[in-house]
Amino acid sequence: MPQVLEFKLPDLGEGLTEAEIVRWLVEVGDVVAIDQPVVEVETAKAMVEVPCPYGGVVTARFGEEGKELPVGAPLLTVAVGSVEPEPSGSTEAAEAEPSGSGNVLVGYGTGAPPVRRRRVRPEGLSVPAVAPVASVAPAGPVVPAVAVVPPVSASGDSGASDGARGPVAVVSPLVRKLARQHDLDLRQLAGSGPDGLILRADVESAIRSGPETPQEAEATDRAAVHPAGERVPLRGVRGAVADKLARSRREIPDATCWVDADATELMAARAAMNGAGGPGAGPKVSVLALLARICTAALARYPELNSTVDQEAREIVRLPGVHLGFAAQTERGLVVPVVRDAHVRSTESIGAEITRLTEAARTGTLKPAELTGGTFTLNNYGVFGVDGSTPIINHPEAAMLGVGRIVPKPWVHEGELAVRRVVQLSLTFDHRVCDGGTAGGFLRYVADCVEQPAVLLRTL
Repeated sequence: MPQVLEFKLPDLGEGLTEAEIVRWLVEVGDVVAIDQPVVEVETAKAMVEVPCPYGGVVTARFGEEGKELPVGAPLLTVAVGSVEPEPSGSTEAAEAEPSGSGNVLVGYGTGAPPVRRRRVRPEGLSVPAVAPVASVAPAGPVVPAVAVVPPVSASGDSGASDGARGPVAVVSPLVRKLARQHDLDLRQLAGSGPDGLILRADVESAIRSGPETPQEAEATDRAAVHPAGERVPLRGVRGAVADKLARSRREIPDATCWVDADATELMAARAAMNGAGGPGAGPKVSVLALLARICTAALARYPELNSTVDQEAREIVRLPGVHLGFAAQTERGLVVPVVRDAHVRSTESIGAEITRLTEAARTGTLKPAELTGGTFTLNNYGVFGVDGSTPIINHPEAAMLGVGRIVPKPWVHEGELAVRRVVQLSLTFDHRVCDGGTAGGFLRYVADCVEQPAVLLRTL
């Protein structure tokens, strides 16, 4: 006899509490193997294909595409064990023991199987083939058999029959509940269902045509304050970004300082790096990779900015390594992938990792672990064609370096007016971890490295 096992939405990583179903990869009735991906979900951090730890026949799916489910909610049920004979009449039956796959998906493991419980059924009843426990709605409307009950008042109490109309025909407890919530007397309704059955549509129609309830009046007032328009749910990536930025503004007393820098020599150094070695010398070095390497050198000099604040303990925690986040704009919104251990990487290594993570961000295949744990963020908003910004710190970090576009501008160079490649650099920092002197020193060192890349060579 098959055993039906329930597979729940697992914890997909570091504080995530819900996920939105993007696409089902299996249908009810499909046979799945252990660790086969069954659904694609979108968390606040990434798109993830969720594998099922059981092998067998899918008997139910819970949730339509686009629905958001909390962690721990049922995703689907799978019948494992003996399988019913094929329609061809074959008497062979496959026997499979339910077992966990043993794989781990960011905080969710599939361990030992649940203990089998023997089910007792009355004699003479046959076991039907596995049928969906909860699945897709039927193609046409299903009208249940009419159950005639005594009239139901708004409070839900049964009373005497209405002499003019006879007993009230109600089959659904949901209909009665809806009537109670809106203080509606079912005896006053004419049912549109078979034999006068009162349907939910009848109750909803009566509610719409009746006087406003206090809740409806409140909703009308809200609509007057907030005129009708397109409403975009704050969920998924956008919701997570909104929550994080709002928390940053609430908790972090931030300040911003900025400086213009002549990036002409940095661009020349980049061109020289990319021109050296000839064909097959490896990928080109990006400006972002150079700036990232400059950041790691600056953080080695000013470790106060590579820290976080423990609010409860009232302590500044200076972090031993630099996990450098960089802002990447995608179709799903702004994400911040993290280059792990950037402080021990070369410029070329940082550039290769930025390229890999950027591609994964654009295709929606970033893992949750690749979007968490950053200690400092580099934000290149120059790609949007703007010169400056005052970015919000990526909580719980202590600082963010912003980089504007690099454009030709008039500049005094060696006492003469010249056209140079100029960039604006801005540093937003948590004023709790340091004062303006430290922040200014960090930003000035970054600007010096941009203007004279040889300054960086002294520390390599």
